[in-house]
Amino acid sequence: MKVLYFAWLRERLNRASDEVTPPDSVRTLDDLVCWLRSNDEALDLAMANPRQFKLSKNARIVPWDTPIDGAETVAILPPMTGG
Repeated sequence: MKVLYFAWLRERLNRASDEVTPPDSVRTLDDLVCWLRSNDEALDLAMANPRQFKLSKNARIVPWDTPIDGAETVAILPPMTGG
């Protein structure tokens, strides 16, 4: 599965995406984010307040408890500011 990073999160990580194969114990997007953070210190620091982020599965914004079954892409979208 491809994990996409957007906006300031992408800049902070210095990459736009990762290809990952989560273990079978990762069943929801919440599980996936926890697993990703536990394996990447930069992502963990950038997502210190994870619930402020929106998650997308296959280009649709979905709740954190959405199963990852069938996910080809997951996007992590940081909060945006406008002006």
